Amino acid sequence: MKLIQLGALIGLCSSLACGQTPLSLQTSKELALKQSASLKNSALETEAAKAVKKSAFMNYLPKVSAQLLGFQAINPLVSYQMPGGNLPVYDGNPANLRTATQFAYFPGANIKALQRTGVGFLTITQPLYAGGRIQRGNELAQLGVNIKENQQRLTRDEVLLKTEQQYWQLVSLQEKHKTIARYEALLASVDKQVTDAFQSGLIVRNDVLKVQLKKSELQANKNKLNSGHQLALRQFCHTLGLPYDSTLVVSENLDQLPLPQSMYANPEAAVANRTACQLLEQAVKATQLQTRLKAGETLPQAAIGLAGYQVAGLMKGGSGISNGLLYATVSIPISDWWTNKYAVKEQQIREQIAENTLNDTKGLLRLQTEKAWVDVVESYRQISVLEQAKLQATEHVKVSQSSYASGLITISDLLEAQALLTEAADKLIEAKTQYQFNRATYSQLTNPHP
Repeated sequence: MKLIQLGALIGLCSSLACGQTPLSLQTSKELALKQSASLKNSALETEAAKAVKKSAFMNYLPKVSAQLLGFQAINPLVSYQMPGGNLPVYDGNPANLRTATQFAYFPGANIKALQRTGVGFLTITQPLYAGGRIQRGNELAQLGVNIKENQQRLTRDEVLLKTEQQYWQLVSLQEKHKTIARYEALLASVDKQVTDAFQSGLIVRNDVLKVQLKKSELQANKNKLNSGHQLALRQFCHTLGLPYDSTLVVSENLDQLPLPQSMYANPEAAVANRTACQLLEQAVKATQLQTRLKAGETLPQAAIGLAGYQVAGLMKGGSGISNGLLYATVSIPISDWWTNKYAVKEQQIREQIAENTLNDTKGLLRLQTEKAWVDVVESYRQISVLEQAKLQATEHVKVSQSSYASGLITISDLLEAQALLTEAADKLIEAKTQYQFNRATYSQLTNPHP
């Protein structure tokens, strides 16, 4: 299945690179998510946090350590010379020990030890109580995973928002190309009329020059639009991980726009669901756990353990020694209590700071959400105003064309009417594009992507 999906994606990218398929908004988002380096790095950071969590869990398990020590001294570290002589033979009666009549000869001894020795240690320690620090450490590690996952969602939302904004920018530029084309057609028609009239001697050459000047201005604006389109397209291709293709087009348009009311969300609920708000709540929880972790350093610690050792080479020719023991330890930090007391106080202050920041930011997030909704509504209202202005400009062009044909107005008046229509059309396109920008922003604030 993964191979099939990969093959489909490769085929899609190939067709897009050749400019054969109009690119939809949904496809653009999918490609951007696969391409985004920041999202990949965020996923890696999440995996790193999961590794830290597994490492913290190991603190619940016994600690096992082994040590080996071996040395070779120039001379034995222990050397003892025992002289020889006659030793009394003990017959079992203590009264005869001082007046023994029988003796055994002891030739003496030369004892040398610790010249070549090997020592091995093995210890196993199981913590029983560590002031709750092991548990707090694992809770912090799990919280770290949750934070990284939320940061990954935040990065994903930012990538999707940037992609959607770039997409609608391209839609806007494509619509402006259509407006330019319509203006070109109008000027071409006027140019033909003026040229025919001039050749018939009905008008002066100045009118022809005025039309030519407008055509030159239009060409300059068209070149500027083409340059802006190329830059926007290059940026969009980079975001999607596609090679630059000047023939690539997007399939959406600005004709049918949804009503603002279809996406309204309660500000309080929206703030509660915001990833940014959840990150701040997790930051407060992290400071609380750090306070408890610091407080745990003032509590006793207890552990049990098992130790064993093996010593070889104590004496030349002698056998090794091995032993084992079971032990328990209790550690009470008495003198450190005063130092840790102020460290705990510091953490409690930081905890209060984090809570104050959370409460303040919640209010700011609510204001941000409400402002985003106002922007959506106002931009939609602006569209209605500009649509009416475009209708008026269109009617003005029709009247001007009729009046010019009847000789009631000059060519300058007609050209001005056509320019006003083009300007009204451009403003309407920009307003619709801004509305889509505002919708995308509001959607990210109120309905974050899972």
